[in-house]
Amino acid sequence: MSTRFAVVSVLAVVVALAGMSVGARQGAAALKNPAALKETAPATYRVNFDTSAGTFVVQVTRAWAPNGADRFFNLVKNGFYDDARFFRVISNFMVQFGIPADPAIAAVWRNARIAPDPVRESNRRGFITYAMAGTPDSRTTQVFINFRDNANLDGGGFAPFGQIMTGMDVVDKLYSGYGEGAPNGKGPDQGRIQMEGNAYLMKEFPNLSYIKKATIAN
Repeated sequence: MSTRFAVVSVLAVVVALAGMSVGARQGAAALKNPAALKETAPATYRVNFDTSAGTFVVQVTRAWAPNGADRFFNLVKNGFYDDARFFRVISNFMVQFGIPADPAIAAVWRNARIAPDPVRESNRRGFITYAMAGTPDSRTTQVFINFRDNANLDGGGFAPFGQIMTGMDVVDKLYSGYGEGAPNGKGPDQGRIQMEGNAYLMKEFPNLSYIKKATIAN
């Protein structure tokens, strides 16, 4: 590497860091240690999702699913979902997201499980719930929003923790053209998203809708 190129590279990093707010830098650092993000969420709170398709607002009610609500609060507060893709969008069923843009962050959260919550609310249209890998104790960071009433999920331990308050029309128009993910469909492979992050999705699935920024509402 030439000296000139090295200097330019260093300057690029410095400029990028300078462009990040103090809060963003702190959030990025905090996300590297899942065990440290244990803040208890408020009884209710709202999250503003600024997406490529528009804006929608989720209201979380902690009493519905305390463990899920606390995890979601900590993830949003520290920027986990920023720039993440809605990678699994099944028309007339649900839209799933929650694998971060950066594979280095995905690696430390992949097995950061949270304890199960009892199912106190049904999976109705517009309700948000954690995805699972077979059992209620497998929840980590992935969530889905129901496009329709999916009460059949309730018995499987899928515990809603919030609902869309405004912008369900935005959720309805998130890009669904790729369908189900691999290996059952032609959509994104979750394993590759975990390993390669947005580099994989932007190259092979460029039309996916995505989150610009998610923030806790004041």
